[in-house]
Amino acid sequence: MAVQVKEPITSRSTSDRSLPKVTAPKRLSRRMREGSRPFSPALLTPLLVIVLVMVADLLTPHLQFYRLLGAVPALAAAVFAVPGTLGIGLLALAAGVGLAAADHSLGQTPGNFTLLALTAVTLAAAYASRVRQNRERTLADRERTLAEVRAVAETAQRVLLRPVPQHLGHVGVEVLYQAAAAQASIGGDFYEVHRTRHGVRLIIGDVRGKGLSAVEAASDVLSSFRVSVHDAPDLPSLAGRLETTMNHYSEEAADGDDALELFVTIVLVEIPAREPVARLINCGHPPPLLLHGGEVREVEPSAPSPPINMAALLGDHYQADTIPFATGDRLLLYTDGVSETRDRAGNFYPLTQRVRQWALAPPRGLLDHLRQDILDYMPGTRDDDLAALVAYRATPCAREPAQLDRAVPVPRGRCPSGATEPSD
Repeated sequence: MAVQVKEPITSRSTSDRSLPKVTAPKRLSRRMREGSRPFSPALLTPLLVIVLVMVADLLTPHLQFYRLLGAVPALAAAVFAVPGTLGIGLLALAAGVGLAAADHSLGQTPGNFTLLALTAVTLAAAYASRVRQNRERTLADRERTLAEVRAVAETAQRVLLRPVPQHLGHVGVEVLYQAAAAQASIGGDFYEVHRTRHGVRLIIGDVRGKGLSAVEAASDVLSSFRVSVHDAPDLPSLAGRLETTMNHYSEEAADGDDALELFVTIVLVEIPAREPVARLINCGHPPPLLLHGGEVREVEPSAPSPPINMAALLGDHYQADTIPFATGDRLLLYTDGVSETRDRAGNFYPLTQRVRQWALAPPRGLLDHLRQDILDYMPGTRDDDLAALVAYRATPCAREPAQLDRAVPVPRGRCPSGATEPSD
């Protein structure tokens, strides 16, 4: 037993001792590659100036072109480190001494003053090179830190926004999400889709504010949605559970007025498999767009429902509306990153008008058109997240097209005669 225990320990110790000897050259080589700068023609500029000044001074010695050598270390400071700048300056000084000796001005007051000035310029250029290097290092560190922070924020957003399947039974889903510009704060936009025994249920929402606090609040809402979406009997009950979750979160995360200012706007959607309808609750969110037969209309709630965490002030009545939703119909859900995009003149993005141009486009094409059109509409970089979701019925369970124009609910649990009844 002693041999069996000692043998792997010895092997592990030997491997650990030999590891630095094997990996150190690779690590050193990688650092040398990272630290090396690519060759640039600008590095030859100071040397070229020295050559040109020497040629001009030798051809026209009475003009004393060697006095222009003071520009050489200044040029070197822009592209070389301190040692390189000093080396170029010494080279220029040596060229100046030689040229001054050639035209017999060495030792005279003008020539000595020129060489003294060249020495002073070289020292000043070396200092300027050090300042430039420190500034470049600071900027590089700042960019690296910003990239790391942004990577953490994007990771948190990816954890928050799980990939959505393109098909969930009788419903197809396409999603568009674009984070804000790199220097902007991460937002609280979120969405989620689940297939339940009641049908496919969707949520899209936006937390008031930005930053990690908004992401944390969005995470709590989504966690509550994921827990409650399967067993909540209807959408008002589901909204009530989200309200309870946000109440607990706001009590723990904020005090006093801050708790009242924390709220979430959402839209809840339920698309049953056996009914050609969709049920919606809009809690203070921008209204979805219904695309049917090439027409586009906003789905405004019949009665207002309070944003999540605002029931104590506005009441806890959540109004669920039912709209016809047949095969081929599409529902566009979005956040205020879409509807509140402004052009250079400050005008809001005319979403409904623009979407009419792509009413017959496939869902993925619709979102691609929307993304590009928003980028073209707004000047500069975007300072808010952009999220949109298109849900469409993929299996036939619908009334005739003429009946779809009537905004009346279909009896629950029944499909029109002759239509298929896919199961959840």
